[in-house]
Amino acid sequence: MFNRRTALALAAATALTPGIAFAQDNGLITIIVNDPANPYWFTEGEVARATAEELGYTANVSAHNGDTNTESNLIDTAITNQAAAIILDPANADGSIGAVRKAIDADIPVFLVNAEINESGLAIAQLVSNNAQGAALGAQQWAQLVGEEGRYVEFFGNPADNNAATRSNGYETVLSQYPTFEKVAEEVANWDRTQGYNKMQSIIQANPEIDAVISGNDEMALGAIAALKEAGQLDGMIVGGFDGSPDAVAAIQAGEMAYSVLQPVAVFAAEAVRQADYYIQNGEPMVDSEKQLFDCVLITPDNVEQYSAPFVLDGMN
Repeated sequence: MFNRRTALALAAATALTPGIAFAQDNGLITIIVNDPANPYWFTEGEVARATAEELGYTANVSAHNGDTNTESNLIDTAITNQAAAIILDPANADGSIGAVRKAIDADIPVFLVNAEINESGLAIAQLVSNNAQGAALGAQQWAQLVGEEGRYVEFFGNPADNNAATRSNGYETVLSQYPTFEKVAEEVANWDRTQGYNKMQSIIQANPEIDAVISGNDEMALGAIAALKEAGQLDGMIVGGFDGSPDAVAAIQAGEMAYSVLQPVAVFAAEAVRQADYYIQNGEPMVDSEKQLFDCVLITPDNVEQYSAPFVLDGMN
């Protein structure tokens, strides 16, 4: 269904691909994301699709929902359909290697977005957020807002995704410099809002004296916010997120979330398609480096009005 969320995602794609007109069909670009129920992955897929179509390709978007078997089947379908290129957000850092290799063996170039695999030299490019930089940025903001001391909870993403550990390690690097901060709980909530809500409910019962929450993504943070609000403990709580989703922006505007670290997914999803087009046309990578990092930016109450489309802050590169 074409709704406001779709329109905003397409607007973001158009804004990030200026001067490109619709052209004849140059072939199929297959786009495989994780779970489009999450606005981050929804935007990733829609921006990539819009960019591919503007470059003259047929494009389709499908989802593996974190399942490597589904991912492998979708790669098989792309091979059968003779895709000119595959844009893939891998399901698993190790478990997706075989699927990528299968596509490469079929002479279909693969461009990874958002998450990496633990093998270099297969994908033509791996375009991801600079998660270490973003985590440090968020942790510094969080520490400044919490103040001199505090008891806090951390929500950890999917352990099969390297981004989860990278962000958690980035938080630890910064927050370990503050001996008066006490982490009373760390919970795996797999990037999921419902899991964040349920885990936060349990944490509140075991640790009623909590000052702050730092989360590996917005969805887990939003779940925690819902549980804290229900328990009457949200007032004065510092909650930090990571992604820069539309719902996180609304929570920042409502004074419920302190900040979010915006991942430039709309930027690198479009860029991955442009690099795929270059490779299809020229037979060589557009960028020499396989692994490409895109810096994150903070969304705070001070700049939240500059949020112009899903995962787009005016002034971003």
